[in-house]
Amino acid sequence: MNKTKFFAVALASALALTSGAAMAAGDATKGKKVFKKCKACHSIKEGKKKVGPSMFGVVGRKAGTVGGYKFSSAMKGSGLTWDTATLDKFLIKPKKFLKGTKMSFGGLKKEKQRADVIAYMKTLK
Repeated sequence: MNKTKFFAVALASALALTSGAAMAAGDATKGKKVFKKCKACHSIKEGKKKVGPSMFGVVGRKAGTVGGYKFSSAMKGSGLTWDTATLDKFLIKPKKFLKGTKMSFGGLKKEKQRADVIAYMKTLK
């Protein structure tokens, strides 16, 4: 393998590992504080809805499926599963990520805040 290809492969590998590490670095304790922005609309108690659905058990759940909440057609038909990567993309700017969602939250621009709040949501079981 020539030097150019070697460095290209090495750089691609390093970037892939770095981006994965950034998402894995979420701090659930800090995420609980970030989640205060979400509390006006979302409960953490199982089955308790507010303006939005409960976030209890959200990580790993198929979007638009929790009982007792009337989801938008866009959410129900999205085919999304709330894993780390999907939540991260959604939380940047929900209405841009999923056209037709009822979620009016403007988003979390800071990657660290998203990683932290996702780490916290993973504890809600």
